Amino acid sequence: MSGGATDLWGQWQKHGAQGLSGAQALAAELDRITREGAIASPVTTNRGLSARLRYLNTRPGRHVLAQHGISTRLLRSWQRGAHPSRPKLEAVDRAYQERRKDNLVRSGALKRLLDNEGRGRRIEIYPVDQTTVPEQYRRPNLSERSVQARYVWDDMVDAWGKGDTGTLDEIWDDIITDLDSDYAAYAYVGAIGIGA
Repeated sequence: MSGGATDLWGQWQKHGAQGLSGAQALAAELDRITREGAIASPVTTNRGLSARLRYLNTRPGRHVLAQHGISTRLLRSWQRGAHPSRPKLEAVDRAYQERRKDNLVRSGALKRLLDNEGRGRRIEIYPVDQTTVPEQYRRPNLSERSVQARYVWDDMVDAWGKGDTGTLDEIWDDIITDLDSDYAAYAYVGAIGIGA
């Protein structure tokens, strides 16, 4: 990955700083937001498994199940009383999360939530963890920062939906330029939080 602030800090991990790129942080936070509205019951419970299978009981849903190794024959055996193995339950959950993500992107629901009628959302930015970095190599004055992000959400959700980390990185560069001349210090972060 290259370009923008990502290159300005250079070898950010060289002396032991812990964190992730802005693109990775955006993707992780969008994953968290979509999980929050998901089926709450674990897939290991009858209720959780049944709810996921109902959600996936469409042609595209069955296709995603098949991609994760859950065949129609296997589903029928479960209906007749066979017990799914732990790996198969995890495969159902992955299929459910994947299909739900696709639906949230396709429907525009996630974009509308994050755009917030043009007001956007506040992003809390937590700096990389420098506790293991020798004092002489620590980047001084890294603190939590906050920025109100507008007009980036449609492109961000589209890029996240496609797994396009290059575009997410460019969007992150656009977001952190609002911080100040030290924005390159936030090309990599400990975490971010989106107020949604």
